[in-house]
Amino acid sequence: MYRVWVILSFLFAVGLLSAGVWSYGYRQALSQLSEKAEADLELAADRLSTQMQGYQELAVLMANHPVLEVLETPAQRRAAQAVLLDVADKTAAANMMYLDRSGRVLAAAQPAAQRNMAGHPAFERAMQGAMGSAHGVQPVSGDRIYSYAAPAFSPSGQVVGALMVVADVQDVEQTWRGSTEAVFFVDGDGVVFISNRSDLLFWHRADEQRGLTSPEGGTVDFATTQVGEHELWKLNWGRYLPRHALHLTLDLPVIDMTAEVLVDVAPARRLAGLQAATVAAICMAFGALLFLATERRRTLAEANTVLESRVAQRTRDLTVANTSLRREVHERQEAEAALKHAQEELIQAGKLSALGQMSAGISHELNQPLMAIQQFADNGAAFLTRGREEKAAENLTRISDMAARMARIIKNLRAFARNESEPMGKVDLVQVIDTAVELTEARLRADEVAMEWQPPDKPIYAWGGEVRLVQVFVNLINNAADAMSQQEDRLVRIEINNGKMLAVTVRDIGPGIENTEKLFEPFYTTKAVGTSDGMGLGLSISYGLVQSFGGNIRGANAQTGAMFTVELEYYREDEVA
Repeated sequence: MYRVWVILSFLFAVGLLSAGVWSYGYRQALSQLSEKAEADLELAADRLSTQMQGYQELAVLMANHPVLEVLETPAQRRAAQAVLLDVADKTAAANMMYLDRSGRVLAAAQPAAQRNMAGHPAFERAMQGAMGSAHGVQPVSGDRIYSYAAPAFSPSGQVVGALMVVADVQDVEQTWRGSTEAVFFVDGDGVVFISNRSDLLFWHRADEQRGLTSPEGGTVDFATTQVGEHELWKLNWGRYLPRHALHLTLDLPVIDMTAEVLVDVAPARRLAGLQAATVAAICMAFGALLFLATERRRTLAEANTVLESRVAQRTRDLTVANTSLRREVHERQEAEAALKHAQEELIQAGKLSALGQMSAGISHELNQPLMAIQQFADNGAAFLTRGREEKAAENLTRISDMAARMARIIKNLRAFARNESEPMGKVDLVQVIDTAVELTEARLRADEVAMEWQPPDKPIYAWGGEVRLVQVFVNLINNAADAMSQQEDRLVRIEINNGKMLAVTVRDIGPGIENTEKLFEPFYTTKAVGTSDGMGLGLSISYGLVQSFGGNIRGANAQTGAMFTVELEYYREDEVA
């Protein structure tokens, strides 16, 4: 029972720890989502305010246009209508109208639904000598519009009319309708007037109400909770809206609206769950190992106690049971021999486990020259068929080189198994880069990636290991190709700078490096989790290899794309001697 209680207590502690990790990770993830959501919301609000401000400035600029000063004859009104129509077409305004002081429409770009706008809030404000604005729904078409009215002044400073610009809200929404997050704008009456989710249009809220109410009325699924400083909504308003969302607001007094955003918190939940599961798995693994070790010690202690008691008993009965004593001693020797054999098997199992973990890398290193040998063999056979013996001989030479490379790889594997590594020494850096380019040529051709590499006329010797240096440059070339996979133009450029410090630069024209500080950390990757594109170990392994040669590797953003620089030491005969 004691062990059962210990196990239950341990499980309870792991559960509490996992819950704490989940809560902390969830809050941290919510904070990151909140920062991104605030930026998205401000961007959407700025877009809307900027577009609406453009229509406002258009009304001010056109209010005192010379063609609108005198509209007494039909010809003058047609000329004014032509100017207004031309400006409306160029600015995407739904309509532009010039009104006299009574609100009568004197000229309009498009036929006006109302010939007199005397009761319009924007016009009434313009008649007071100030900029007027209003929004609403067209009674006939049902289109949502936003109107600006600017007063027109006479030379004496009197208000003689107003120019009204009508903007179609649906045209304004087109610029950001496809954004990821659900953004909507609530006017002063609590009605959703603008949104990139059409399902939310004309939903409304009463004073002091949280959430929204459907235009049809009735009860909708909604609940709100507070996690720290974050407000979370639980809703079921349609398949294009998240079930659990982070809710943020931003006041926009310029257009008399409130911008709001709903951000799906499912990624934050998954991240927190993954962190909690990882901690729980580590704790459970540690607990299992501790339990096994404790059980083994207890078993050994019990066996030792039994054995000692038997030895003592046999010693006391030596004169009577000499044969039995010898048998017990023999059994003890067999037990010790079995224990020693078990320890040797555990050591061997550990070696096999290490080799098993390396199997993926070994397969990758051997598969490249094997594919090259197959290609060169096919090419050689084709050249022999065509009677081009010199080309066939060239391919056979390359096959020999690839076989030598495979021998070096196997040699490295054997050295690793003996806790050794490829010896460092004189390496032709030009040949290393040529080999890396050759190994990645087929992949670059398949992905339509151009390669710019002009090898120098003579060798450049560096201090390092040839196979491991080839691995470094293959990783850099493949990473560059991966970074440009989502764009049309793809180019990798390799250059050698043999100045005071021997340096090789690998550039691409991709999107650049997002986080240079974490670039060489193990398991850091920008690729999708769970894909076969990599686990984020390539750059970390390359960093370790270059460091082992006494060199350095660093990554930075260039003017276009990313640039990785590998610095190596020159090979010097005097240092080797």
